[in-house]
Amino acid sequence: MKRRKEAGFTLIELMIVIVILALLATIVTPRIMDRLEKAEKTTAIVQIKNFEGALKLFKLDNGFYPSTEQGLKALVEKPTTGKIPKNWKEGGYLEAKKIPLDPWETPYIYISPGVHNKEYDIVSYGADGVEGGEGNDADIQSWALER
Repeated sequence: MKRRKEAGFTLIELMIVIVILALLATIVTPRIMDRLEKAEKTTAIVQIKNFEGALKLFKLDNGFYPSTEQGLKALVEKPTTGKIPKNWKEGGYLEAKKIPLDPWETPYIYISPGVHNKEYDIVSYGADGVEGGEGNDADIQSWALER
């Protein structure tokens, strides 16, 4: 009687495939993560620049920037405390009608008058959500952005 060859993979062949897949993952994963970090930083920069544009419009209409207490919320809801804007634009100053969180799901910090900029400062504390840091944890600051 003749024995038929059985089809299938040996344990050694499976181990070789697993090692190859692991090597590919170690090469590709850091590149993907780097792209994700760059995208998050770019998103924060774009959002801060959008706030700056909306704040300029707010000031043009009202003659002042919202106070720290009024915050960025003054761009979407007419303030009812502090200095009340007389010419607040119906519908607000942001197209989205809400203040977005930064890419790491943390609220932006708004200070007016600013410490670094005469009018206001806007900051995202980065991925770690605390002041300072490097890399993806680095703060993104309105006064440090290219104008």
